[in-house]
Amino acid sequence: MEYEMKLQPKYYNFILTGTKRIEIRLFDEKRQQIKIGDIIKFKKGPELTESFKVRVIGLLRYNTFENLFKDFDISILADASMTKKELINVLEEFYPKEEQEKYGVLGIRIELM
Repeated sequence: MEYEMKLQPKYYNFILTGTKRIEIRLFDEKRQQIKIGDIIKFKKGPELTESFKVRVIGLLRYNTFENLFKDFDISILADASMTKKELINVLEEFYPKEEQEKYGVLGIRIELM
């Protein structure tokens, strides 16, 4: 299967430069369909005119972003220029703790194609 996801420019560039190797999302109905070997087309927001594809090479299920972050260094979750606290704050703007508790979260291990 192939999926499309939007990314803010900073995180889009982190994947392209090879630092961000785990995409982090809520494990909602859309993300529950993703399987290892699937393709994700990331589109750079807000214009959505630039894109690239990655292959899913691993799926990591956690209850919350904080739990996921205990197992991985910021250098593969985003980039060493950020702190884990900064990244959690950004993620919680999109996915409040109530939604994390309802669905859980997903770390999608990716490789550029």
